[in-house]
Amino acid sequence: MAELMTTDVRALLDRQPFDHSAVADLREVLGRDPSRYRTLRDAVAAMKEREKEDMKPDIYLRVGLGEVLLGRYKKGLEQLTKAGDVGLAHFHRGIALANLQRWTEAAEAFAAASAAGYDTKQAELHRAGALRRGGHVEAAQTILGGLANLDGSSAEYHYQRGSLLAADGELADASVEFEKALSLDRDHTGALFELAYINDLFGNDETAVEYYKRCTQRPPVPLAALINLGVLYEDEMRFREAEACYRQVLAFDPNHPRARLFFKDCRASKDMYYDEEAERGFTVLKQLLEIPVTDFELSVRSRNCLRKMNIRTLGDLTRTTEAALLASKNFGETSLSEIKEMMTSKGLRLGMALEGGERATNDLRAEPIEELSQEEKALLAKSISDLNLSVRARKCMTKLGIQTVGELIIHTGDELMECKNFGVTSLNEVREKLTEFNLKLKNE
Repeated sequence: MAELMTTDVRALLDRQPFDHSAVADLREVLGRDPSRYRTLRDAVAAMKEREKEDMKPDIYLRVGLGEVLLGRYKKGLEQLTKAGDVGLAHFHRGIALANLQRWTEAAEAFAAASAAGYDTKQAELHRAGALRRGGHVEAAQTILGGLANLDGSSAEYHYQRGSLLAADGELADASVEFEKALSLDRDHTGALFELAYINDLFGNDETAVEYYKRCTQRPPVPLAALINLGVLYEDEMRFREAEACYRQVLAFDPNHPRARLFFKDCRASKDMYYDEEAERGFTVLKQLLEIPVTDFELSVRSRNCLRKMNIRTLGDLTRTTEAALLASKNFGETSLSEIKEMMTSKGLRLGMALEGGERATNDLRAEPIEELSQEEKALLAKSISDLNLSVRARKCMTKLGIQTVGELIIHTGDELMECKNFGVTSLNEVREKLTEFNLKLKNE
């Protein structure tokens, strides 16, 4: 039960009491596994549908906070304003308002959060940030002066101090403060963004890209970070990655003017620009990925396991995780080490095609299927938990890292059967559940 409460998004959104601890766990789970944003979207929608006849303040709080974590700030604000005089609701109203650049209202919301019992120091630090962004620098300085005892213990304090220095043009001193913030909280989104921006200004593009990428890994994701990251990718002629950044922004805000403009320009540039050397590199990579695993001297056990999992080429291995291999019957750490050594010899890694960020790995994945209807997309995005599978079948899904219906149907029956303790009964159960949605496993 303890594991469920720390990893299951739906359980966290339903947790009693729904407090700061539950929100912290939600942020941790989403940051660790971004694919769970889909589950959060489904959970928020289901909660609204379930309670639409009698939406109580507590439900408005949960739904509104979920919307804020999803980056849907306007929707989150609408829900949180109905959640009553609750510190957690006021604080996240402030977060939503700040992201909408409504600084005065954000400062008022943070003040209300403090008055309603939310962590006073955190609320005041965020109020200082809203006041600074709203042009009330002296008021922000006064608040920070009263919180000087947080020096060395609060990431938010050092972030706000750095922001004041940056506003005065003291970028070197500001960077020191942002680094202090990261030493206390390595995932502090604000500090990551500001360090990325400073490095961007000074032309340190590689460092800026790394900071921006880290900035986008924790919710709520600043849309400005995705925009700036996309621009840097475009400067490096990495148009596919840039386009992916703009797509993410438009998924949050379909009418975002800069994202719409940049996305259009990026697609045009991608169509016009042809990098002969890069394309030659991709051709070599694709040839490498087509090499059969039988060309390598592997142990009998490793060969048999790969054959049973329908893994024929190096490309298949780049689309397979360590967890999936270890879930296979008779496949242990020795076989895993053997496979990893083989991959390393060719400059490849297990699961690299499932990662984001590099053009080569993007090319290994299919582009989003635009022709799918909204209903079909929603169906494929359904959580595995919606299939109501037996405990044994669910454990297999977990071992293989399968979280949605779309991820399930790209597997064959043989691949599922390779999972420990997953037999014909469980396979038939999965097939029956998929049949209810007019879906089948791969190659069936």
